[in-house]
Amino acid sequence: MKELDIGNSDFKSLIENNNYFVDKSFLIKEVIKSQKQVLLFPRPRRFGKTLNLSMLKYFFDINQKNEPNLFTELDIWNDTEEIKQKYAKYPIIFLSFKDTKEETWDKCYELIKEEIAELHTNYSFLVEGDFLAENEKQEFINIMFKTASQSTFEISLKKLCKYLYKYYNQKVVLLIDEYDTPLHAGYKNFYENAVSFMRNLLSGAFKDNNFLYKGVITGILRVSKESIFSGLNNISVYSVLDDKFSDCFGFTENETKKILKDFKVTTAYQDIKKWYDGYKFGNTTDIYNPWSILNYAIEFKSGFKPFWVNTSADKLLREQLKDPKEDSIREQLYQLINNKTIEKSINENFIFPDLDYDSELIWSLLVYSGYLTIVNKLDINEYSLKIPNYEISIVFKNIIIDWLKFEVKIKQFLLIETTKYLVNNQIADFEKGFKEIIGDTFSYFDTGVEPEKVYQSYILGLLAIIGDDYIIKSNRESGEGRYDILLIPNDKKKYGIVIEIKQLKRIRAEKKENLIKRINIKIQEAKIQIDENKYFKELIDNKVDNIIKLPIIFAGKEPYITLIDK
Repeated sequence: MKELDIGNSDFKSLIENNNYFVDKSFLIKEVIKSQKQVLLFPRPRRFGKTLNLSMLKYFFDINQKNEPNLFTELDIWNDTEEIKQKYAKYPIIFLSFKDTKEETWDKCYELIKEEIAELHTNYSFLVEGDFLAENEKQEFINIMFKTASQSTFEISLKKLCKYLYKYYNQKVVLLIDEYDTPLHAGYKNFYENAVSFMRNLLSGAFKDNNFLYKGVITGILRVSKESIFSGLNNISVYSVLDDKFSDCFGFTENETKKILKDFKVTTAYQDIKKWYDGYKFGNTTDIYNPWSILNYAIEFKSGFKPFWVNTSADKLLREQLKDPKEDSIREQLYQLINNKTIEKSINENFIFPDLDYDSELIWSLLVYSGYLTIVNKLDINEYSLKIPNYEISIVFKNIIIDWLKFEVKIKQFLLIETTKYLVNNQIADFEKGFKEIIGDTFSYFDTGVEPEKVYQSYILGLLAIIGDDYIIKSNRESGEGRYDILLIPNDKKKYGIVIEIKQLKRIRAEKKENLIKRINIKIQEAKIQIDENKYFKELIDNKVDNIIKLPIIFAGKEPYITLIDK
């Protein structure tokens, strides 16, 4: 049985070491047959972009001509002679920006220079003899030693294409991996510097380049042509929204089933599907996260784990949640982690600075980053979205718990204990804990906020803690009226809970006795309303026998649940 080498994205190493490899070589044919000279593939991290580029590199690389053929056992070698004639025919430029992550432009630029300098060092033979003019030699040497000017680095790829074409008398294949990493790293501090450099570097390399055969670029986002690929009319973008190339990144269902069979994974397939399936690229459904599937295949006896996380999108989502005024985002998150869909416009030409004044762009970022996936296309740029699988649901829940803990300042143990009191029908203890939680939440939000908005934050926490054990619904039709919150247990022996929320205005200088009387009346009204309108009918329909009917009365900002003794 072949072994996995997880984390190794070097195609040659995997094939020569006889490691397990999921054959995606049909991508090579698609690239060759494409009528566009330059192809951009935005995909989430850990979905096989680097390995696919590495495979393209070794297929086209002219220096492989005298090496053992790495493709004889792959599907591509059963293709036409026309395709096979492209093997080992072209000089290759392969440049990756995946490690160019820094907090300042100066540091980021140093890493970029390091990558370009190393690339030129691989072709140091070009400065030997009289192949280059003296000024070209000196410029090339300055790049290798990182002493060249920024403008020289910006035109370095285009010039390298020219030199390689002259040397080999053959056009160049230019492969750029994770082109947008510097933009992710610098979107707050040095975005304009990163955009300016990458625009000059990539537009120069791909625009009107007579020495280029094919160019392939990968990244996470389709960054606006105006910001990076200005004036580039020979590029086609194939994102997660497009059908073409949709099965080239990530594992299809058939590929996943074969992996599980080959590694003798005994876990029920539906459970694996629940955890790691769920992506839809173009019209291709049931795309699995490859990083998670491969890690699970070798560790399945240890149980399910969330193997994948995309830290850049994670960070941006956390920042959006920090804003107390972003009620809309929190409401949408509530829908998503409650296994519902949301309808959003997806912007394909994403510009990071726009996030500062258009928070709706967060949904585009989450789709491209792999946090959300398409369910259906509703209209031009309009889609219904959902969380793809349970693994990503856990990521969302952890983000919400951290937000409640570190921003809203709700003590996590208090949130957990109070929730336990609720589902175990310990109402007096629940009321005490709930009062403290709501007090913390009010201190975080603006003082004029309505109690219902504050309560929403607690419900988000409730979903994050018990969402696996309960179906949580809000403001839905049930019986003959509308309940506020309904908790339907998956285990029918547990308590089902129906919650009715009411608000009571405080009266200035009101005597305590009168306030208590009004609160108690409201509590009784809420209980009667639950019974008369049969808000619990959905629980009965779900064969839940033990039902908690819970009124919550907000007197100003303080919640009351049980009757108060005078």
